[in-house]
Amino acid sequence: MDLQSQLENLFPDHKYSEVESEVSKEKPEFSFSQNNPLFCKYEKRKGKAITIVEGFDKINKDQIKLIARNIKQKFSVGGSVKNNILIIQGDIRDHIMKYLSSIGFKVKRVGG
Repeated sequence: MDLQSQLENLFPDHKYSEVESEVSKEKPEFSFSQNNPLFCKYEKRKGKAITIVEGFDKINKDQIKLIARNIKQKFSVGGSVKNNILIIQGDIRDHIMKYLSSIGFKVKRVGG
């Protein structure tokens, strides 16, 4: 007996419907004009690995904060935004670059 049939036995009056999660399908809307690519680089500060994304020149600070929040939630990391530079804890350049590309940014990897 699978889970679906067990639930039907426990709750016979409940109408089951296939509802996809809106949060997972939701893509943030960004309005930007990008001339130069974003630079994604790796550094070590105080012995800790960090990923730095810079080049958000013509993008609103609120949108940068929204991007940072989405990255931090998606990859379960900490980070901050300072002087239009996104600082993320850990070396997750590849994941960040793939995410930024999926929402429409051009991203260049800097360093090794």
